[in-house]
Amino acid sequence: MLAAKTSAALAAAAVAILTVGLLSTADAQRITAAPEVPVAELMKPSDLPDIAIGKEDAPVTVIEYASMTCGHCANFATKVFPDLKKKYIDTGKVRFISREFPLDNLAAAASMLTRCIDRSKSFDLVETLFATQDKWAVNDALPKLLEIAKQAGFTKETFETCLKDQSLLDKLIAGRKSAAERFQIASTPTFFINGKRFQGVVQMPEFEKAIEPLLAGK
Repeated sequence: MLAAKTSAALAAAAVAILTVGLLSTADAQRITAAPEVPVAELMKPSDLPDIAIGKEDAPVTVIEYASMTCGHCANFATKVFPDLKKKYIDTGKVRFISREFPLDNLAAAASMLTRCIDRSKSFDLVETLFATQDKWAVNDALPKLLEIAKQAGFTKETFETCLKDQSLLDKLIAGRKSAAERFQIASTPTFFINGKRFQGVVQMPEFEKAIEPLLAGK
């Protein structure tokens, strides 16, 4: 019954995502993404408020573009982010912003759930979904995703309502399209550290190497 009631919403998500279209591999190879993007440009408001943690006036801002079904994104969230949070975010040195870049309809559905929950709980749900990615990013994903959503406070009804929210889906897709066009995002995860681009697997030593000079004013 759950699958029947929400399949139409997920099908719509799939169509919307596919019609936006990522850069093809050939196109991505032809485009040289700028190594830096002005922070003011990155921080221009969009249709959806940022999901962020850390002091708003922290000297360093780290922005991650991620897809909820991206394995490398989950690896960062579970293996690298805890150390980054402890050393830089919890100490007021870094503000961390998580932005959606869904690569498929299931990733879009998971991102929609993080937007339907109370904003104060959005980042926690992002972390939970990455930590449990191996449990729900599977065939017949909806029942597993519902189980996790219920732990965050969803009911079956609010879960289904969220996944049918066409306006929210449209905003997510518009955000992804804007990031692809304005910042040449073509893969996840992609990070910006005070505007400097880092792509793919970024380990803690690389974050430290990028952040420490900024904290020192260099």
